[in-house]
Amino acid sequence: MHSTLTEQARCLYGDEFRPTPPCDLPHREHHFVQELTFAGPDTILAMLHELCPPPVSGHLPVWIRHLAYRLVLLQRPDELVLMREAADCLELFGPDRDDIAADLRHRADALEAA
Repeated sequence: MHSTLTEQARCLYGDEFRPTPPCDLPHREHHFVQELTFAGPDTILAMLHELCPPPVSGHLPVWIRHLAYRLVLLQRPDELVLMREAADCLELFGPDRDDIAADLRHRADALEAA
């Protein structure tokens, strides 16, 4: 068993910034997604920042990255820096989520102005 979500993600998807450590554990994406789903925001952000430091893309699949930001924003809905970071991530991968990114930026700006 991996000791952190980051280690589990690194073994499953690799790491653009350092070698993937040798590991004999079985790796199943659905197990990782379960761990991600119930992880706390600090754990998820640690994984994102280590494996995909903004604005670099890293090796995590885009859908995993978007899910991770969504889960963190559900737990920390009023964190301005996080909203903008998630918006940057959405914009990095094409126009199909630009409306969501714009909404996040608008919400962050409105909260900041209040």
